[in-house]
Amino acid sequence: MAAAYLCRLNPFSLNTNSVSALAFRYGMHRKFFSSGTKALCQSSAHPQAAFFPPAEGPMLPPGSFKNKVAFITGGGTGLGKGMAATLSALGAECVIASRKLDVLKQTAEEITKQTGNKVHAVQCDVRDPVSVQAAVAELVKVAGLPDVVINNAAGNFISPSEGLSPNAWRTITDIVLNGTAYVTLELGKQLIKAEKGAAFLAITTIYAESGSGFVVPSASAKAGVETMCKSLAAEWGRYGMRFNVIQPGPIKTKGAFSRLDPAGMFEKAMLEKIPTGRLGTPGEIANLAAYLCSDYATWVTGAVIRMDGGEYVSMAGEFNDLKKVTKDQWATLEAMIRKTRGS
Repeated sequence: MAAAYLCRLNPFSLNTNSVSALAFRYGMHRKFFSSGTKALCQSSAHPQAAFFPPAEGPMLPPGSFKNKVAFITGGGTGLGKGMAATLSALGAECVIASRKLDVLKQTAEEITKQTGNKVHAVQCDVRDPVSVQAAVAELVKVAGLPDVVINNAAGNFISPSEGLSPNAWRTITDIVLNGTAYVTLELGKQLIKAEKGAAFLAITTIYAESGSGFVVPSASAKAGVETMCKSLAAEWGRYGMRFNVIQPGPIKTKGAFSRLDPAGMFEKAMLEKIPTGRLGTPGEIANLAAYLCSDYATWVTGAVIRMDGGEYVSMAGEFNDLKKVTKDQWATLEAMIRKTRGS
């Protein structure tokens, strides 16, 4: 999956040949579930989760973003909403953007009421350079050029790759890679002209690094986003800009699992792969995002930080499944190993 906010386009507009590929709409892949902010109740089958309780309140001092402007795409729901709420609580004037203006306005009003800091709603379709230009113009009008830019808007669906049409491929890459590029380049050019620095952050996914079948457009586009951020960190540091990336693991959110996994079997399989025994929360991602965009992280740029409860390394290790071996079975295996002779 991609980022916190998932653009819910009409799946039937993708012209893919596989009906089953469209059974899950955007935002339904197991790697990323993205709205809601409450800590999760974990299964008693994973008691180690008690050692790793989520802390969701802002970790930075109050006022850390006072007099700063933050622009967040996909800011109406999910991780985007969580990041906007945290930055607003820390003093930022937030501008949230997505295609659905009604959702944005509701979120903006909610966060403004919670934090006492004004949150603005700006409609933007990141796939469209003209829409991005208009949104940036509105951002500058209502709040000024941003100090923080978070590229969080994304879309995804699962599909056998042989069922992908050109339009299906283009739909995802337009949102994820091109959309991030349009926002970054439009704002970057204006910031350079104004001689103003900024912290950029992109939200990707752990499979941007490893690759993954059945989400090839998303994996490819997210990998491109990471490469773009590292490249611009090298090139635009001279203009006072930083670029970092967060790769979130699976985050359970309100509504997503009820549509994806009504029997609870998918969540169970996911938790088996996470050493900490629980899913992540939007507040945890928001705290990392706030740190990376803050003045406490001015020497952090070009970084790609994985935050997944250990899922990536758990899946990567060839012998990690040996954790399922019982003590009695280990005793048997060790006896067999001792009897081995020669090389």
